[in-house]
Amino acid sequence: MRTTVNIHDGLLETVKSRAVEQGMTLGDVFEVALQRYLLVPDDVVEDAVEVSLPVFRGGTGLVPGIDPTSNASLYGAMHAQEDAALAALMRGHVRP
Repeated sequence: MRTTVNIHDGLLETVKSRAVEQGMTLGDVFEVALQRYLLVPDDVVEDAVEVSLPVFRGGTGLVPGIDPTSNASLYGAMHAQEDAALAALMRGHVRP
């Protein structure tokens, strides 16, 4: 089955590297990841996720370059630093 998903560039880069390292296709990696995710009981997933949301205390309006009608644009703005740090960390563990 073919579908489209939005994944931040940093995370996708890390997944692609891991797929190459393990001799898998990108689709195989996502399938394995989703299978593992579905094996975890719902109560464990709910308990494990703690999110601290930032509180906006500035002026009004969006930062230039953010499209409020685009989930990908909003996600990218919210998670750019975290995704870049994760990609850098993962690159340190992935053999070229």
